[in-house]
Amino acid sequence: MNNRLVNIIWPTGFISIIISIGCAAYAAGDVGGTTPKANNISPTERVAWFEEARFGMFLHWGLYSELAGCWDGKWMPQPGHGKSWYAEWIQMRLDVPDKEYQALVKSFNPVKFDADAWAGEAAGAGMRYLVLTAKHHDGFALWDSAVTNYDLGSTPCKRDLLGELAEACRRHGVKLGFYYSHWQDWKHPGGAQPPWPEKKQPTDGEFETYWQAICLPQVTELIDRYDPGMFWFDTWGKNASEHITTQRRDQLIRLVRTKSPRCLINGRICAHNPGNDVDYLSAGDNQFPEKNLGRPWQTPATMQHSWAWHARDFNWKSVDKMIGLLVHNTSLGGNYLLNVGPLPDGRFPAPAVRRLREIGGWMAANHEAIYDTEPVDLPRPKWGRLTQRIQKDGSRLLYAYVFDWPGEQRLLIKNISGNITAAAVLETGQPLVVKTDKDGFQFIELPEQAPDDRVSVIVLKIK
Repeated sequence: MNNRLVNIIWPTGFISIIISIGCAAYAAGDVGGTTPKANNISPTERVAWFEEARFGMFLHWGLYSELAGCWDGKWMPQPGHGKSWYAEWIQMRLDVPDKEYQALVKSFNPVKFDADAWAGEAAGAGMRYLVLTAKHHDGFALWDSAVTNYDLGSTPCKRDLLGELAEACRRHGVKLGFYYSHWQDWKHPGGAQPPWPEKKQPTDGEFETYWQAICLPQVTELIDRYDPGMFWFDTWGKNASEHITTQRRDQLIRLVRTKSPRCLINGRICAHNPGNDVDYLSAGDNQFPEKNLGRPWQTPATMQHSWAWHARDFNWKSVDKMIGLLVHNTSLGGNYLLNVGPLPDGRFPAPAVRRLREIGGWMAANHEAIYDTEPVDLPRPKWGRLTQRIQKDGSRLLYAYVFDWPGEQRLLIKNISGNITAAAVLETGQPLVVKTDKDGFQFIELPEQAPDDRVSVIVLKIK
């Protein structure tokens, strides 16, 4: 791909940057010999939809949602029990006895669960995929599993929640994925425990029993019954290396590839050594890199502090901040996986719904600048971010996300190896006048007021 240089110079006192329109697209190499090339699907073909999507929804929901961050009158976080707000960790963080925690299966009954509402809110927000915690670290399976009684089939809920969600996602054009905790399982005696000194870890033989009896069969069930588009496995640090060896990593990858060649697998399947056979990397929780990671990637991020529903977590992020984070990751070729923690009865919290719908309003106007765009390989401008799209006729569309609207309405462009043939506000289509100054440099006249009070998007066509 040929690069074109554009020098955008604001008047004295404003910003001077150089924009290179054009960057090398990610091209995945062939996977190694550990996984079959089923149906001749290449890694690039498999991950194409993910790279186009840019925006997805994470959902943390399970038995822990029943407790809503509180047990025995104690609210997370508690002194002496760690500083974590993560309500899905309540069993370990507040030392809930196994018998009392596991008894929650008798009360878990999400009578207001509406799969269409979930998938509809995701689609309305402009999200292209949805990832639900089919099994988190507590070991509870959110479906009727044939290999354990610690599952949805043991609850008063006699519905196939995952099946309903899979159908709803298909109706709304949203891909469905599953989070599956393959490393930690606090219910099975062979599952890994939190990596804290006081927690006794299973031996390799005990973990192998769990691996063969629970992990591999349940992943098989999820594929056979629901045909997910992606898996979100979870490990972190080097503590997992004792149990998730490269051999087990590759065994699990082979299983997924064989049964579902198009299903994506994330790097946290073995965070300390993901290898070359995974499809996408996951940044740390709420971590937003400052550069492209060189492979398809995403950031899992919360709306609050907690992932699962926490009734006293009032730390809601603003819509402005979340749109800014979506734009930031998009400009670096990454995705944004934004979490919702549903209520125990199956509804979305009202603050989450309001935020999703406001983000959806912005996406309705500006989605062209998000989906299927490429990074611009240049230093970040102080006023915002940049992406681009290459047209079939060889022209380029450059999208400028302006966070801080300039006080002087003149955008001067120098040293361009082509011509700006059109410029407009993306949301409204308001044409912006392109002129040439006395020195022969093109510039754009901007409106006095920012078109959007959050993030304004200007699109330039360069030929």
